[in-house]
Amino acid sequence: MFYYVLKYVLLGPLLRLVFRPRIEGLEHVPDTGAAIIAGNHLSFSDHFLMPAVLKRRITFLAKAEYFTGPGLKGRLTAAFFRSAGQIPVDRSGKEAGQAAIREGLGVLSKDELLGIYPEGTRSHDGRLYKGKVGVAVMALRAEVPVIPCAMIGTFEAQPPGKVVPNLHPVVIRFGKPLDFSRYAGMENEKAVLRAITDEIMYAILSLSEQEYVDKYASVAKAEDTAARSDKERRFRKLPLS
Repeated sequence: MFYYVLKYVLLGPLLRLVFRPRIEGLEHVPDTGAAIIAGNHLSFSDHFLMPAVLKRRITFLAKAEYFTGPGLKGRLTAAFFRSAGQIPVDRSGKEAGQAAIREGLGVLSKDELLGIYPEGTRSHDGRLYKGKVGVAVMALRAEVPVIPCAMIGTFEAQPPGKVVPNLHPVVIRFGKPLDFSRYAGMENEKAVLRAITDEIMYAILSLSEQEYVDKYASVAKAEDTAARSDKERRFRKLPLS
């Protein structure tokens, strides 16, 4: 019940007023039945903008850190995300990935929409990164289509670390459903999973027109952070005169 109050009364109207999103390709999202919506992830606001424009309820796999914060603020944040239909996912380790797949399949088994970000984390620089194969596993096991989705402008509207959004135009673009039934029964084939994931990422790339980087976002972010730290360390060692 709170999900619909949030969507139609509290948060949804506010998001549409602030971001004024333009929606394209909404006809590609099925009115009934299970499906995966796989999108790029540029901003914290992505979690709420997409559900606000969809006619159907969608459940996202969200990082567990949103549900484990300390104190009153942490408890309120966790309650908010659960009420908004988010499922916590521990993103560390192989077993955590399997748990996320089980949670996702549970949503799909109820003929619902599952939202997932194949990159696994937000882009720290606005570029599109290599997708993880969990989305392919779920698509094959549940035998459901994957609808690619591009969030455009949300990075500029609310980049990482910014609490109050900027006024910036946002486009939410849905692509044609991708059918992977030709790979039925091959969910344990690594090459097949990579091929499916790459096809999904290419579809997202075609919609978003981002720059693509063929490495995982978490790896790229760690490398950039290490490079900045090294640069700052070398700068501090420079002589003052």
